[in-house]
Amino acid sequence: MGDHYYTSQPGTAHDEQQFSFVLRGRELRFTTDAGVFSRDRIDFGSVLLIENMEIGSHARVLDVGCGYGPIGLTAAALADQGKVTMIDVNERAVDLARRNAERNGIKNIEVRVSDVYSAVQGEQYDVILTNPPIRAGKEIVHRIFTEGHELLVEGGEMWVVIQKKQGAPSALKKLQETYREVIEVDREKGYSIFRAIK
Repeated sequence: MGDHYYTSQPGTAHDEQQFSFVLRGRELRFTTDAGVFSRDRIDFGSVLLIENMEIGSHARVLDVGCGYGPIGLTAAALADQGKVTMIDVNERAVDLARRNAERNGIKNIEVRVSDVYSAVQGEQYDVILTNPPIRAGKEIVHRIFTEGHELLVEGGEMWVVIQKKQGAPSALKKLQETYREVIEVDREKGYSIFRAIK
């Protein structure tokens, strides 16, 4: 078993590949690599989140655990008058996300290496998006929920995708303890989309 994706510097040998994927009616081209999450295709959970997320044209958005960028880049296309910040602990993923933004001509983004929220302390967002890194453990996932609450403006929203067998019931409980209102927006193939409103 090699490194999993939740590590700052994957030791896995590089093995880049490319594919295109249509998200919210727009074809995006991606370069991926070994040592990043779901490198062969965009995973079902991320696609479900992308299909459901509501992003205003002027929104300030944070994509937590951005990987090579499908969620954040789609959000940036929707928030065409806004700004998307994408963060990931994995330096290889961050480099790919930057390159994928450039490749697709998406300019209203910034990508940073960040251990949970270390690189965005004190900032404020309208929307936080996350397909949380389940393999990092429940403590990290729950920190994403609770510490994210502090970075949202009043009335801001956190959108989460999580699989039932990977902790959706405990994630829902944690979100309900932390946020004013939590709505299950969609459920498909064992994945839930939660919209948590501050």
